Amino acid sequence: MDTRGILDDIRIVEVADGIAAPVATTLLAAAGADVVKVEPPSGVATRGTPGFATWNRTKRSVVLDLDTDAGRGRLDELLAGADVLVHDLTPSRAMALRLDDASLGSRHPALVVCGVTGYPIGHPDEELLASDTLVLARSGLMDEQVAMRRDGPTFLRMPLGSWGAAYLAAIGSVARLLARLDTGVGGPAHTSLLQGALVPMTMHWARATTPTPGFAVGMPKDWRVWPPAKPTLFECADGVWVHLMSNPDVSPLMQQALAEMGDKAIALANARDGIGNPNFPNLGANRDAFLQYDSARWVEDLWASDVAAQPAVPLGGFFDDEQCNVNGYVVDVDDPDFGPVRQAGIPFTTSPPSSHIRPAPRLGAHTEHVLGQRRDPPAMRSSVAQRQHPLEGLKVLDFGMYLAGPIAPMLLGDLGADVIKVEPPTGDVMRFVERVFAGCQRNKRDIALDMKDLASRPVLEALVASADVVHHNLRMPAARKLGLDYESLRAINPRLVYCHVSSYGPIGPRADWPGFDQMFQAASGWEYEGAGTDNPPMWHRFGMMDHQGGMASLLATLLGLYWRERTGEGQFVSASLLGASALTTSETMKLPDGSLADYPRLDSEQLGVSPGRRIIEVADGWIAIDTDDALAPDAAGLAGRSAADLLGELTARGVAATRVGLDQMEAFFDDPATWSSGLAARYPHPQWGDVEQIGSMWNFGDLLTRFERPSPLIGQHTVEILAELGFDAEAIDSLLASGAAVTSDMGDLR
Repeated sequence: MDTRGILDDIRIVEVADGIAAPVATTLLAAAGADVVKVEPPSGVATRGTPGFATWNRTKRSVVLDLDTDAGRGRLDELLAGADVLVHDLTPSRAMALRLDDASLGSRHPALVVCGVTGYPIGHPDEELLASDTLVLARSGLMDEQVAMRRDGPTFLRMPLGSWGAAYLAAIGSVARLLARLDTGVGGPAHTSLLQGALVPMTMHWARATTPTPGFAVGMPKDWRVWPPAKPTLFECADGVWVHLMSNPDVSPLMQQALAEMGDKAIALANARDGIGNPNFPNLGANRDAFLQYDSARWVEDLWASDVAAQPAVPLGGFFDDEQCNVNGYVVDVDDPDFGPVRQAGIPFTTSPPSSHIRPAPRLGAHTEHVLGQRRDPPAMRSSVAQRQHPLEGLKVLDFGMYLAGPIAPMLLGDLGADVIKVEPPTGDVMRFVERVFAGCQRNKRDIALDMKDLASRPVLEALVASADVVHHNLRMPAARKLGLDYESLRAINPRLVYCHVSSYGPIGPRADWPGFDQMFQAASGWEYEGAGTDNPPMWHRFGMMDHQGGMASLLATLLGLYWRERTGEGQFVSASLLGASALTTSETMKLPDGSLADYPRLDSEQLGVSPGRRIIEVADGWIAIDTDDALAPDAAGLAGRSAADLLGELTARGVAATRVGLDQMEAFFDDPATWSSGLAARYPHPQWGDVEQIGSMWNFGDLLTRFERPSPLIGQHTVEILAELGFDAEAIDSLLASGAAVTSDMGDLR
């Protein structure tokens, strides 16, 4: 049996706690990297928690006291033989330990360094505590979700910043390793919780000088402004809610229920429901119908009718899910502290498999062994190439639609890849939500092809022959009909890294089922947990499962590219919304007795999970705190206090606190710090004028992320791309005349 791993030539040293950095290195450890976790003598703060047991699997633990000369010296010896350092130190702490970029670059020029801070290095808030509670509050994201029972911001139960930053850290590290193969040197690949939280905000935060009405409205916080965003959650007879993303009227059970209601009752129910949803013509009547039967009966009938549906259940439902088990999205681990448990697994597939999994280590279990070894510095090429961007020279074909497919190619474009969006003449179905569409399409050129027309096949084959990566989220039966399956494309280009993003994973009984972000918010438990106790489930408008699945696919793609550089072999890699959403539930696990490990629960008012982690209304707004419960102020007595006075008092007492930002989109783009730290980008668009969007998710130091193109029009670059592929003017005219290819006639507008 081949036990190699894609990254089995890589050693990573980790100096970090929490979720983001440890999850990043655990994902890389599953791909074969040797991860050495450096801990203080007392261990990191999360040690002993259920989350630690998952977030630190497959690592070796070394104890070093970095406040001593001896400890810092031993760490430097480790770094001399390492390929990557991942840490969560503030810039000042990193400087004090001589782990800043300049110091490391002079001592260990081949070392890749990924710092995961609360705010980007160089931002005015770079020294602030890396806390999801504080970052999500201060940035304004807690005000982007309407509360269930009251006005004001919502405490976001899912740590959006950490889960975004976890993937950004892993992606940035592998992108730097790929660049190192050509440049011969390492360097920074930093990110932050703020950038992780901004990934899902690419669909919401943007502005333009001449926006169309659709771009201007975006997807508002209040769905009454834009009815298609009205959550389609339905309560069943057993009290369980089911989230649907397609019209249930096609199901036999719904047809039966509507027939029993009769036309008059249907009309009355639809009228009573008020603002409807254009995709659900009988929304009110559907609500009445769902109350007639238990959720199990509804789900069985809806799934049999190919209706995208999923029950909204508490956290932990995935641990017994058949599809999760067959795809490795949950795994059985004999943990040294908790015993035989079931934990969230790895959200993607690669070849060799990213399935190297060992229990999280005991504190200092490997200190003597690791420090007793000497690992030679990485062997680097003697010739040094120059590049501007981490993935410069990479060619990517994006056949994806909606969001989970296109987001990864967009980020590849940000990293310097040449990305071509291959779109049908009718356009990506997400184009009708213009701001959301623009949030996952920049840095791409667009060619419009009717792939059902055989005349377009030579174009497709020429595109594939010249590409390094093909990426899409089409359902595989549809991809096969179009000749876009891996076997067909591998025959054209054996070195191709082919990535598929599915809803439920590449194998198993639900492999080809439809799925959307909302369904996996429901199935993962976040709709239930994010709503707070005693409330119906709540859909989060951040689309976080689409983004999590997309970023998991990007990491899988980069791992496939790294293996190709080692072996010359292309491969099929995959990720799914199911796998990515399962990993976000890893703050708990299934214990030996079948119960779930304890995890914090949000209160019914959606104010917080404990006295020390919450948001508090004051006289002139809201504040957020993240502290020990013993230090928490009595929220009941603070309503008359001003935020400024209260924050000053709390800071003096050692309580980490911040003001909750309200309505922050305009403030974000108007803030000079946003631009100086690369968090925003601006470029002209042929319809919307100058467009401003969220910018870089990384800081690579000497290498740049790229922001050159806005989201393209349909077929905007068709002629340009056909000419690059070698088609002459006569052939291009023939393709356009037949409709096999389509152009917007807008030319190469940048």
